[in-house]
Amino acid sequence: MPRRFEKHTGDGKSRDERSEGLSDKPVKAKSPAEWAYERLILYIQNFEEQLDNEHEVAMGFTGGDAGVLKIEGMGFFDPDIVTFYGSDPAGGKTQLVQHVSQLNVMLRALPKEVETEEPNRIGFKLATDSA
Repeated sequence: MPRRFEKHTGDGKSRDERSEGLSDKPVKAKSPAEWAYERLILYIQNFEEQLDNEHEVAMGFTGGDAGVLKIEGMGFFDPDIVTFYGSDPAGGKTQLVQHVSQLNVMLRALPKEVETEEPNRIGFKLATDSA
């Protein structure tokens, strides 16, 4: 079973754990896309745990001026494609389709929409619907 290790210098916290929360499918039966999808969910959940009620998770793009995508969904297409669904800061629908070999995700905190009372936490929702 894969292991995740993290060490944060600011608060001294570390995390060294087996990757609980991943599907029970045998390791060898998962495609690179499914592995990336499941591990991204864990990173999103961890990031959301650090947010206050005024912020939601978004994804910043690296390279170019593509901007930011408020993550509203994720998926994968075996064997090697990961997809992100969401909207840009202007509310336009956005989808990123990315090969796992080029996967480079920067999680960002964006202010939640004013009309909503509670922030939208997607990490748990994605994990419960995992393939």
